[in-house]
Amino acid sequence: MTTHKTRMLILGSGPAGLSAAIYGARAGMKPILVQGIQPGGQLMTTTDVENYPGFADVIQGPWLMDQMQKQAEHVGTTLMYDTVVEVDFSQRPFRLVGDSGDIYEGDVLIIATGAQAKWLGLDSEDALKGKGVSACATCDGFFYRGKKVAVIGGGNTAVEEALYLTNHSPDVTLIHRRDSFRAEKILQERLFAHKGITVLWNKEVAEFVDGGGTAGLVALELIDTVTGERSRLETEGGFVAIGHHPATELFRGHLKLDADHYIWVETGSTRTSVPGVFACGDVMDKVYRQAVTAAGTGCMAALDAERFLAEAEFEMVAEAAE
Repeated sequence: MTTHKTRMLILGSGPAGLSAAIYGARAGMKPILVQGIQPGGQLMTTTDVENYPGFADVIQGPWLMDQMQKQAEHVGTTLMYDTVVEVDFSQRPFRLVGDSGDIYEGDVLIIATGAQAKWLGLDSEDALKGKGVSACATCDGFFYRGKKVAVIGGGNTAVEEALYLTNHSPDVTLIHRRDSFRAEKILQERLFAHKGITVLWNKEVAEFVDGGGTAGLVALELIDTVTGERSRLETEGGFVAIGHHPATELFRGHLKLDADHYIWVETGSTRTSVPGVFACGDVMDKVYRQAVTAAGTGCMAALDAERFLAEAEFEMVAEAAE
């Protein structure tokens, strides 16, 4: 068992955590970043990335994360391959325990543990991820220009993604297992008024159909939730939009969370309910959920943390001089 001490401790190694590490390291914080269960975050499961600024050609998600990681290490970040299983925010430095048994202590803590899209849990869905099946219309909708697509879900996310996809697709079908939406009324009104969207009520996806070879997704096998009748919907894109799970289980009882279990932060900042603890990326952002916004809030968290340390150290010096 080893104790690792740092001025800036970061949890999570997606765009938010690595951006925070880059800024923290450049400020001389010598940050330690604990990578967690999925090093690199959600972009490690994303193939073509076309909307991250700075790249004229399509890039690969894993390549982008590899470059961010190398940059963070180059400027002075120490990366630890461990998963934190216990936290203590009762006093500073904050104390965290890893699955390895190692202890991590940080004068400030930046949480960038992200969120995971909820999936239907079908084998065929898993097999076709990135081959016609996606959980992010904003990320992948561009690749389906002029193609027939389907969205699965009934909440705000599903309705918003269906409306967004009409920018690219002339034929959008929204599939919901019930006979009414949970989405906000104003979103429903926009949806029903749009001639490019068809709604299929009381339908569940039984299977994502693989066309074989390089075809990817070609259809959805559906089951009527009332009659049990099976049907088939031809489509080239299937967007699962049933929500996200923020990775905040570890912090329940330690930090203030919102109604959807995302970490609460002060508006316009990354400050959490515990002074010295900051949150960035998808663990606190349930609206945008993009790599570029995660990176932006990672920068904010590092700057907020650096400012917090400077003020705390100034107060210590002032108290000592009295």
